[in-house]
Amino acid sequence: MRRAVLACAAVLLALPAFAADEYAYDGVHSSVGFKARFLDISWIQGRFNDVSGTFVLDRDDPSKSSFTLSIKVDSVDTANAARDEHLRQPDYFDTKQFPTIDFKSTKVKGVPGGYEVTGDFTMHGVTKPVTFMFLGGREITAMGKKRVGFATELRLKRSDFNFDKTAIGNIGDEAVIIIDCAGQRD
Repeated sequence: MRRAVLACAAVLLALPAFAADEYAYDGVHSSVGFKARFLDISWIQGRFNDVSGTFVLDRDDPSKSSFTLSIKVDSVDTANAARDEHLRQPDYFDTKQFPTIDFKSTKVKGVPGGYEVTGDFTMHGVTKPVTFMFLGGREITAMGKKRVGFATELRLKRSDFNFDKTAIGNIGDEAVIIIDCAGQRD
């Protein structure tokens, strides 16, 4: 009996460990956008054109998965050059002092249709915990790479991130961040 247990243990130790899969953010097939109310009558929409990140997925143990995103705020694009330049100034994003918006997960839980992700969201020099549903996660092979995609909408109050109260004025305090992102690996 002892030999059988030792033989089983040896076989199990010889099996390859299943590693988590790491995906690089695919900037060509992804987008991070935002919208905020203008005078409470319409939406101002925009996007950030320079985003990077990684997704580490452990499908056997989702708690070992992780997500990171880093957005270069200077890449803000609302299809209006004058407004974009104003958004870069100290009374809004202050991109010289706060060049990035960052997210790093601290807890991941598998749920039907994706992942419940909790992490530290840093914007405008303030870090706050956030939790959201990251829908997706199915892997496919296309264009010579393994690919995975996720989507979420995150609602934040700009005042929680030390935006100047006067800057909130005509643009509503609540901002919606829309993330539709793909990751890729060899």
